[in-house]
Amino acid sequence: MPRQPIFAGLVVDEADRPAGTAYVGEEPCYVVDDGGFKRHIPSEQVDRQVLEMMREQISGNEGLLSEQAAKMLGTDDIFSKAMLENQLKNIEQQFDNLLKMGIPEESRAFMGMSGFKVVINVHGEVVRLDQPSQSDEGDDDGE
Repeated sequence: MPRQPIFAGLVVDEADRPAGTAYVGEEPCYVVDDGGFKRHIPSEQVDRQVLEMMREQISGNEGLLSEQAAKMLGTDDIFSKAMLENQLKNIEQQFDNLLKMGIPEESRAFMGMSGFKVVINVHGEVVRLDQPSQSDEGDDDGE
C-alpha cells in the first residue's frame, strides 16, 4: 500500500491556503505555494511534528483519556481502561503504523469539519496546530 500524507486536506500555509499533495518519486509531499514556486515538503517531516505535538498533549493525561475513551466505547470496565491507558502510554509505537496506513478519508473529513488544522511555513515547520476544544461548547461570551 502506498504511503500517503496523514493529514492531507488538513494542512494549510501561513496565509491559510490549503497545501496540496503530490509525490516526488515514491515520497508523498505537501505542496506549498511560495510566491509562485511550489515547494514540495516531505509529508513525513510535517506528519511527525504533528504526531509529536499530539503525544506531548497526551503525556501525563493517559488515565483520564483512557477513562473517557472507555466510556465512549461503552466498555467502562477496569480491564478496558487499563488496555487503553497502556496504548496511550506507548503511543509512539503506533506512529510508524499510522505513517504507513494513514487516516481514513472519512476521519480526515470529520477532523476538518471539527476545526482541526495544521499550519506550516514554506520550510515545512509546523507553526500552529488548531484543534477543536470542549471549552468552546459551554462558553457564553455573547457571540
